[in-house]
Amino acid sequence: MIAFVSGPVAALGPELAVVEVGGIGMAVLCTPGTLAGLRIGESARLSTSLVVREDSLTLYGFADDDERTTFELLQTASGVGPRVAQAMLAVHTPDALRAAIESGDEKALTAVPGIGKKGAQKLLIELKGRLGAPTGGAGAARVGAPVSVHWRDQLHSALIGLGYATREADEAVAAAAPEAEAAIAEGGTPDIGLLLRTALRSLNRR
Repeated sequence: MIAFVSGPVAALGPELAVVEVGGIGMAVLCTPGTLAGLRIGESARLSTSLVVREDSLTLYGFADDDERTTFELLQTASGVGPRVAQAMLAVHTPDALRAAIESGDEKALTAVPGIGKKGAQKLLIELKGRLGAPTGGAGAARVGAPVSVHWRDQLHSALIGLGYATREADEAVAAAAPEAEAAIAEGGTPDIGLLLRTALRSLNRR
């Protein structure tokens, strides 16, 4: 098992980061929130989970060990593969997922692309007690939250990376704009993780 990768970021894409480790570029699939905290040329440390298939070896990367553990526990539910588990972590923090599962919050799960009402109901039953209780700590804040003023492009790319059409991504970015502009007006920087959750909620309400 590859527990983590550490080194300078060589490249970034909508779905992955390339981290240079010992002269080798390791391609690591990450959530948009994790990718937003990385910068090309700067050092990064990502907790990782290696998914082995007959025809591929895929490395998934996370901001911390809690995200990785949650990613692996989510896949103990039937029908949840690495892609779905990663999408769940793109929308919710580990603590938010624990709270949703323990409280039976079906709506929180249907906010995840690819999970419908029946799927959410099934997951609530299968995952009950598996993720543990919410910690109530700073789990709502994603590592790498600060983003540049080009938040629109980053958020749009993140939504496209999750499989949404350009038109849907445009509408979701517009829905998240007031939240981003409020953060800027207060002298802060938009949090791409929070904006992504707002954008996805707007798409789910349609």
